[in-house]
Amino acid sequence: MLEHNLDGTTTEYFATPTGQPELLALLRDVFEVHWREVIFGPCIEGAVFEARYAAPPRLTVLDGYATIAGGADQPWHLHLCIGPHVGTAARPTPPELARWRRCGRAAFFRDTDRNGRQAVWGFRMWNGRNEQMLTVFFPNPWLGSANMRPRRTPNWSCLATWMHLRARHAGVPAEPPPADETPPQLH
Repeated sequence: MLEHNLDGTTTEYFATPTGQPELLALLRDVFEVHWREVIFGPCIEGAVFEARYAAPPRLTVLDGYATIAGGADQPWHLHLCIGPHVGTAARPTPPELARWRRCGRAAFFRDTDRNGRQAVWGFRMWNGRNEQMLTVFFPNPWLGSANMRPRRTPNWSCLATWMHLRARHAGVPAEPPPADETPPQLH
């Protein structure tokens, strides 16, 4: 699926299954295996929250919610509804609310700038009302990993994780890096 954005950029999406076993496997790959490489948080127009873990997070599931929690030095955590959510006997969740909360769409994505140059690689989840739940940004060939400063020459090996996970979870084979080595206009 291709989305044309108001600023002239384009986002290409590669859909993934949204069942609890599939999303749990994908989240485990991202947060238990590749946690050092990713930056994540909500990314909506007007606000981007970028977080990363300094140590391996712990992933658990309860009542359809995947909880991804850091250690004692990282007391914050996040909850993502990825499976059946019923609530408790004392406070059952109405079915319509459970459908709203649960992930209804998930996809890997690639953004291009106004000139069609690839600029950002990631993964997104949306709830049952198509509201964004999470964006994961993968290493960017155009940005240094430690300081996020632009590079003059891309490091295409940075795309290995994104391509591997996209192939495994969205069924899209890896592809050669872009031939154009002109830096994109990063937003």
